[in-house]
Amino acid sequence: MSATNSLSTEDLGSTAQRDRRKRILDATYELASEGGFDAVQMRAVAEAAEVALGTLYRYFPSKIHLLVSALGRQFESAESSLVTRPVPGDTPAERVIWVLKRTSRGLQGDPHLTEALTRAFMFADASVANEIHAVGMSMTSILTHAMDPERSTEVTEDDVAIARVIGDVWLSALVAWVTGRSTAAETAAHMETAVRMLLRD
Repeated sequence: MSATNSLSTEDLGSTAQRDRRKRILDATYELASEGGFDAVQMRAVAEAAEVALGTLYRYFPSKIHLLVSALGRQFESAESSLVTRPVPGDTPAERVIWVLKRTSRGLQGDPHLTEALTRAFMFADASVANEIHAVGMSMTSILTHAMDPERSTEVTEDDVAIARVIGDVWLSALVAWVTGRSTAAETAAHMETAVRMLLRD
């Protein structure tokens, strides 16, 4: 494990370590919800999570690693919730639009947190590649499931490619909303247009 990578749940061998990681991410969510990106300071996170600052840096080498990992946990939670229930809609486009709107409403319901997580994703560089990859994998899984919830065959390369493009548009739309360049309604309309173009029935 490189010192420039965050420690994922799979990297942690003990229950105590996994619990410590969870406390760190919980503290991150709380601080971000209160004050957005600027409120998430490593020392403040360490104090709120009741861990030493050095321990925090062993788990997450930087604030960006920490926040992108927190974003990853958000999408993992959404993925777990969505893949275990029926997705409304008669076509792939309708189902994907429903999933995007549902998830976006959840993110927009906590604007400070979403601002912090989205800005971190924007600022991430190559050192955060593993964390970015985890976010992308969850997004792709969410979208390919929505495209075909009763899938009886393997996900195809075309399915993955379409899901990745939709995911890119989704994140771009969230960035536009976070930075005040579009309203929530405009964000939803932009995503719906992209989905219907990519998933023509």
